[in-house]
Amino acid sequence: MIKDEKRDFDSEAASWDKEPGRVKLATDITDAIKNDVALTSDMDALDFGCGIGLVTLQLQPFLHSVTGVDGSQGMIDILKQKIEKKNLTNVKTRFFDMEKGDVLEGRYHLIVSSMTFHHIKEIKAPLNQFYHVALPSGYLCIADLDPEEGLFHSDNRGVIHFGFDRDRLCRLFIEAGFENVRHRTAATVMKPIHDGKMVEFTVFLMTGRKGT
Repeated sequence: MIKDEKRDFDSEAASWDKEPGRVKLATDITDAIKNDVALTSDMDALDFGCGIGLVTLQLQPFLHSVTGVDGSQGMIDILKQKIEKKNLTNVKTRFFDMEKGDVLEGRYHLIVSSMTFHHIKEIKAPLNQFYHVALPSGYLCIADLDPEEGLFHSDNRGVIHFGFDRDRLCRLFIEAGFENVRHRTAATVMKPIHDGKMVEFTVFLMTGRKGT
């Protein structure tokens, strides 16, 4: 656990995708989702914690629609600019603040969340909301860090969890109602830490499915 001081994602939004490592990680996670879930053109998806849309826009060509929700208006604004520039008609955005009581809307065949859960204090709440808005046989895919020592981020403001134990998260999936829960390593990230030493971090993808 780390202090509750929040990170100003709004101010970072414009330069968020200037870091190649972030783009590669989003691509690796998207590829893992595509390998684990058979995406079809009639599927509606929700990207929870979409940021500037690094995963959203890679999923978009394979789906009927994608709705990106995020608690940073700055991130949402950048994603809107990308949507307009690409003239996309099947991507929507919504500002969403769970801490202030916002509730997810709509029904979805696929719900994804990439590198967002380590910023959420109480992770049972979104899992329960995901189950509520998932359509029968709908998928939930969450990608995040395996347990680490707080070295992944150079700035730990707003980081609540230093990764997740896969077995514990699997149990929380099941408690929320999801079935056929499985996980695998989706990506490895080599990053220099404070002393310049290169350290390898692993990112998992956990997938569950709502019953029929």
